[in-house]
Order: sequence, then C-alpha cells, then structure tokens
Amino acid sequence: MNNYRDIITIEQGKRSGQPCIRGMRITVYDVFEYLASGMTVAEVLDDFPELTETDIRACFAYAADKEKSQMVVYN
Repeated sequence: MNNYRDIITIEQGKRSGQPCIRGMRITVYDVFEYLASGMTVAEVLDDFPELTETDIRACFAYAADKEKSQMVVYN
C-alpha cells in the first residue's frame, strides 16, 4: 500500500502526536497491540466498526516504511 499517508495521520494535539488512523483517536500502536494480544483482524474490525481493512493494511504499511527508514547498512 503506497498511499498509507492518506490514512495514517499525525496531529500534535491528538494522542500526544502518535500516528492515528484517519484522524481518529485510534493509533497504529493500538491496532498492533490488539493484534499482538491475539485478536484477529476480523475481531479488531468487529470491535471497532469505524475501522476498515484498508486502515489495518495502512498500519502495516506505515510500520514497514518506518522500519525501512531505520535500517542500518553495514559494510
């Protein structure tokens, strides 16, 4: 997903500037915490009907991009 920037938003006054989904108060971290605790994507979507599957994919794309930007190349 190349356009996660249209979905993941960062606002200084919202959730302490953490990356949120579409300006809501649900953060990328929240989504990953739910998934890491054992919830499935379907369960997260069921618990948070305002989220979409595209929102979840945007969280993964955001995290992958952030991880890539922090990669260290060793020679």
